[in-house]
Amino acid sequence: MLQQTTVATVRAYFERFTARWPTVAALAAADEADVMAAWAGLGYYSRARNLLACARILAAQGFPEGEEGLRLLPGVGRYTAAAIAAIALGQRAVVVDGNVERVVARIFAVEIPLPVAKPQLRRLAETITPDTRCGDFAQAMMDLGATVCIPRNPRCGQCPLTDCCAAYARGDPARYPQKVAMAAKPERQATAWWIERESQVLLMKHPPNGLLGGMMGLPSTLIAPARGQSTVSETDDRRAFFVQLVSGSACATHSGTNLGQITHVFTHFRLTLEVVATSLSSSCVLPLGAQWWPKATLQLAGLPTLFAKAAAVAMRESA
Repeated sequence: MLQQTTVATVRAYFERFTARWPTVAALAAADEADVMAAWAGLGYYSRARNLLACARILAAQGFPEGEEGLRLLPGVGRYTAAAIAAIALGQRAVVVDGNVERVVARIFAVEIPLPVAKPQLRRLAETITPDTRCGDFAQAMMDLGATVCIPRNPRCGQCPLTDCCAAYARGDPARYPQKVAMAAKPERQATAWWIERESQVLLMKHPPNGLLGGMMGLPSTLIAPARGQSTVSETDDRRAFFVQLVSGSACATHSGTNLGQITHVFTHFRLTLEVVATSLSSSCVLPLGAQWWPKATLQLAGLPTLFAKAAAVAMRESA
């Protein structure tokens, strides 16, 4: 949960999640839809799918004995495997997250900018990682970066490492780590449809892979697959549904009423989503993954933040 997400955001999710599924075995037996709904709002939904896949593998095969075995699990990369090996298994492992990179870059005054400097920062972290109490060391370094050696205005007066910090000796620790200027996020546009019938709202489940994979959402062009990208019948059903919806042929009874728009920032792009209200004809054939959900309990559908915001716009405008 903490990958790309702050502790403040994660805490409540973690407490609810572990109360509902307190053991690996309990999570392994969970329904994927329930797990995805419990994750709704945290983003990066592949983490939830990987977590469930890991739980099922561990329940069936047992826990790996070391870092290399951990890296074979779905979604477990170098950092996560090292952190588990050091903190949970008590093994020597070099744990390097963003906070540790910052601390190491300042201790050694590394001039090479990120992300090019990552391999060098890992090698330098290796030189200061002890052979014993690696878990304590890893957590101390991460906490130091999170609370003292912070990105802006580092609290050097509270730091126990100033005597060996090259950046502090140079008088400008905030200059490190150097970073390559980030390119502006590309802009994308999409449409989401608010479709009501007898106090119910039409929802569709996203395909398991890709953007918002496995999550429920409003019908939208985000889940209208590009032509020729899949051969499964479900994709064909979805394509036909969206073509009919947009064209009004056999599905939409009118061109739709624009209720407003929202913006949402994903990792790699910024999205402007138009929210359009329309209705369906009785002859419209819904694709696989579509279902009618009671409008009064829409908050229980586990909508990701993007569609929760779109639903809020629609319900406000239609009230």
